[in-house]
Amino acid sequence: MPVKNRFAELLPEITAWRRDFHENPELLFDTHRTAGIVAEKLREFGCDEVVEGIGRTGVVGVIKGRATGSGKVVGLRADMDALPIFEASGVEHASKTPGKMHACGHDGHTAMLLGAAKYLAETRNFDGTVVVIFQPAEEGGGGGKVMCDEGMMNRWNIQEVYGMHNWPGLPTGQFAIRPGAFFAATDTFVIKVEGKGGHAAKPHETVDTTVVAAHLVTALQTIASRNHDPVQNLVVSVTSFQTESQAFNVIPQHVELRGTVRTMDPDTRKLAEVRMKALAEGVAAGFGAKVEVDWRPGYPVMVNAPDQTDFAASVATKVSGSCAEAPLVMGGEDFAYMLEERPGAYILVGNGDTAMVHHPAYDFDDNAIPAGCSWWAEIVEQRMPA
Repeated sequence: MPVKNRFAELLPEITAWRRDFHENPELLFDTHRTAGIVAEKLREFGCDEVVEGIGRTGVVGVIKGRATGSGKVVGLRADMDALPIFEASGVEHASKTPGKMHACGHDGHTAMLLGAAKYLAETRNFDGTVVVIFQPAEEGGGGGKVMCDEGMMNRWNIQEVYGMHNWPGLPTGQFAIRPGAFFAATDTFVIKVEGKGGHAAKPHETVDTTVVAAHLVTALQTIASRNHDPVQNLVVSVTSFQTESQAFNVIPQHVELRGTVRTMDPDTRKLAEVRMKALAEGVAAGFGAKVEVDWRPGYPVMVNAPDQTDFAASVATKVSGSCAEAPLVMGGEDFAYMLEERPGAYILVGNGDTAMVHHPAYDFDDNAIPAGCSWWAEIVEQRMPA
């Protein structure tokens, strides 16, 4: 069952939606324009119910099949928000808002799910109900969690949920997926070191926070290299080292470190937190300094359910002829919250030889639209056959 002909017909229209979203990026929960367009189109398509304001600016559309006797309800989710990046793609439809761009392809995700919704509302060739979910604030805002916390899954009795992300480097329109842990938990940390500032010519009269923090940056790498099983996955990255003074002759009183920890299972996640606090306290004490560790839990590990992953892969194979095994991804994805509430699966669709996501030269490949739309439509028609 290859790409549906209807999506080839709809490609110019869906592409126009996508490029309009790209030109007008919005961040986090501030997706008012995008959400308004999504809701308007879902109503135009004839959805049975369209609800705005779920998860602040999220939109939910409900489409019933020709029959609903199966009682099955499948959710399909796309994210709508952009990133705080200055675009350097050079395309005609580049962002009109300096400092904001769709550098992760959420414009493509939204457009593809709208295309699938239009087709499903036209044909209704399934026995059950599909709930299309348009989510804000994936890029660090946890919009998926907010929608779940507001009772979305129970309100529409969603039983399974499926998501998709474009992937540069994978041939356009091809798919890849893996069962179990797929995207990493994304915790962050802030470590504040306090010593005794003073004149750089008299270091013996100070407790040098720069030296303390430098030793701590090195010591934190032993969490992965000496405390954790080397065949498992753990990343500890210190990404910011900031002193309160930039003078050449001042030893600062305070230094602040920031960074992220990426893990693939709860035990490793806890180990990293415990060891970080212990190392920070020990290193600081050894130099006579004080330390404060602020561990900030982020997105959980995103875990694909085995049965739904097998099904999603089979649909992808029917659409594109194959479905590869995806690698583990140490990036985060807040679809994890939805998969904690309901079994489901998250798949990658190829974006071809483009810049990687989160790069200022990135752009979504519109040639992936027919395959992405077909996969979502087939998920519904194959899971709830008429």
